[in-house]
Amino acid sequence: MKTVFKLLPFALIAASGNAFSANYAVEARGDAMGGVGVVSANFLTAPFYNPALTAIYRRNDDMGMITPSLGFNYTETGNIVDDLEFAENAISSGNLDDAQQALDQLEGDNLKVDIGGVVAFAIPNRFIAANAFAKLYTESYATAEIAEGDDAKARLENSTVRAVSVGVAEAGITLAKYQTFMGQHVAFGVTPKIQRVYTYVYEADLQNYDLKDLRENSKGESMFNMDAGFLWFYGPFRAGISATNLIARDIQTQTISSAIDGSAISYEYEMAPQYTVGAGIVADYFTLSVDYDLKEEERYKNFDDNTQMLRIGGEIDLLRQLKLRAGWKKNLAYDDMDATYTAGIGLSPLNLFQIDIGASYTNENSMGGYVNFLTSY
Repeated sequence: MKTVFKLLPFALIAASGNAFSANYAVEARGDAMGGVGVVSANFLTAPFYNPALTAIYRRNDDMGMITPSLGFNYTETGNIVDDLEFAENAISSGNLDDAQQALDQLEGDNLKVDIGGVVAFAIPNRFIAANAFAKLYTESYATAEIAEGDDAKARLENSTVRAVSVGVAEAGITLAKYQTFMGQHVAFGVTPKIQRVYTYVYEADLQNYDLKDLRENSKGESMFNMDAGFLWFYGPFRAGISATNLIARDIQTQTISSAIDGSAISYEYEMAPQYTVGAGIVADYFTLSVDYDLKEEERYKNFDDNTQMLRIGGEIDLLRQLKLRAGWKKNLAYDDMDATYTAGIGLSPLNLFQIDIGASYTNENSMGGYVNFLTSY
């Protein structure tokens, strides 16, 4: 159990005060619908999917708030938590046979943890609709670097745990306008935003690692970025495109020395523009939507974590009091990746406020949970 408690701070420390702003919205309604939102988000959640949707609202919507939305997701490749605990027990007992087996099991194991949250304050109007927001998200990895060889003692001495976290805290304002053009209903929007990018990197041997020390090797920088979006609709039928992080950046972590041989360790994260198209039916009591990323994102250049997502999701609204949601998404960057299934509900007691709850499941080692608190007037 002590291994679990040593790994837990890895997620919590990286999340305190920083986050990464990918297409991941950290928004329970969309996450429960497979992550769709380019045409199916609402004026409150528009900045996280498609800025143009800020201009699409009901006549009785004068103001709205998300206070807040929170999300958590983890993916474990192999059984790094159990295998590290097995290795620690073997080391402490001096059982070299068990230690050799534990090291074999640890090879290739890694843990990925995502934590994030958003808040938003929207004022829809027919002139220029606006939504001021803040978003926090962190994407973190821990992996076991196992030495080769037949000598268990030497392998133990030369094996390490490495961790890296990259994130962004961002704040911005989305401005959007609805327009009738040549008989067509369209909306467009832009989101100028300020991002504070943080990185952390860490390494220690198997006997002395403690991931709460991850914050010791930190680096931060501020930058300006921008999102944009377009929406066309005719009755309940919609099509749109959104572009996020239009100013590309390569984010480099601090360089540290290896605990084993003193070699330099650093990681690079690619923040590049992503273009996502969406289409669907958005009716009063029914929504069905599909989103597709037009390009593959490389993300961490040291890991096989590229993404190009296809997302499908739907919602049924029962008398404005209860909403049932489900979805499916798949990373097309790798042929052998499991699909993720999502589900959730939305509760609107007397239409005074709304609570959205969502969950995702890929396999027994990869799942997540999400919750929103929304109010509109």
